[in-house]
Amino acid sequence: MPIATSPKYTSPEYMDRVRTAIATLKQDLPTLFEKDISYDIYTSDIVFADPVNQFKGKFNYRIIYWTLRFHGRLFFTDLHFDLHRIRHVATDVIMAYWTVRGTLRLPWKPRIYFDGASTYKLDADGLIYDHEDSWDRSPGEILKQFFQKGS
Repeated sequence: MPIATSPKYTSPEYMDRVRTAIATLKQDLPTLFEKDISYDIYTSDIVFADPVNQFKGKFNYRIIYWTLRFHGRLFFTDLHFDLHRIRHVATDVIMAYWTVRGTLRLPWKPRIYFDGASTYKLDADGLIYDHEDSWDRSPGEILKQFFQKGS
């Protein structure tokens, strides 16, 4: 039986966990550059991938969020994660659509801007075991923004 059609995926407990995951993401993502997120909705062996990183494990997942906050404060005068929409798109998948925007701490004040989507896959207990980010442009195109004068 395919995993997403298992009776466990339609139980009230599973759906409560999905609702909790969505509510937690809605609360955590807009402030991820300012404060730590909650890790209760993730499995201990969560897998993460984006166009420049890939790793496994909740400890490493915590480190990536710490790194985002540290570098955000160090290199940006302002940095924002604008969450546009979160949707439960399949029994075991949540999608989040967002924009990162900010101003680098450089004399010419370059502005950084890119859109992205996060795909969160849920296990039969309703915990996120896989988080994959995609961006609307390549890392190189984003890096080019560092050298453009801000408006």
